[in-house]
Amino acid sequence: MRLLPRPSVRTQRHMTRGMQALLLGIIGYGVAFSEPKAITNGSLALAITFAPALFERNYRVPLDPWLGLWITLAVFLHTMGSAGLYGAISWWDHLTHAMSASVVAAIGYTFARAVDLHHDEISIPRRFAFVFIVITVMAFGVVWELFEFGLDLAADGTGIAMPLSQHGIDDTVRDMMFNTLGAVLVATFGQAHLSGVVERVMSDVGLLE
Repeated sequence: MRLLPRPSVRTQRHMTRGMQALLLGIIGYGVAFSEPKAITNGSLALAITFAPALFERNYRVPLDPWLGLWITLAVFLHTMGSAGLYGAISWWDHLTHAMSASVVAAIGYTFARAVDLHHDEISIPRRFAFVFIVITVMAFGVVWELFEFGLDLAADGTGIAMPLSQHGIDDTVRDMMFNTLGAVLVATFGQAHLSGVVERVMSDVGLLE
């Protein structure tokens, strides 16, 4: 059962181009006003938004339009937060963590489903897939928090402002809670959509008859 209608390729392209234009604006702002954080976050996010198209063009791996938008929106929301919305809107950080976690969950499930389909001797029940998605996202969240902690140490040691930072143990706990929320949403509602995506991609690249 498909919970969300698939956007057309044209709609996806227009929405992606709009977000990329705003990211370019953030980079331009960073250059004009000597804001290295805006330049770094904007540039990284902009590069990631081109990843779905590059995979499709260079590696002949077709991605569902929803997945392309999903990835682009996740990095776009984070960059907008770094541009000032994290401080202006109290729940923006929660939104971006849940959104980013959902992307990690989708990637984790897609990998597990591909292994399940490609290897006859491996069978991954739906209930196990749920657990796999949640654990994958929680593990990624721990690594991410350690990465932010490392950037904090580097910032303290060098005096250079880093694109990411931690804001105390309470913030870390909330981040993990919303990471888990994003994982549970994908595990609960996303499998019906993503399973069809995996079959279609594997068929297109010749791994599934």
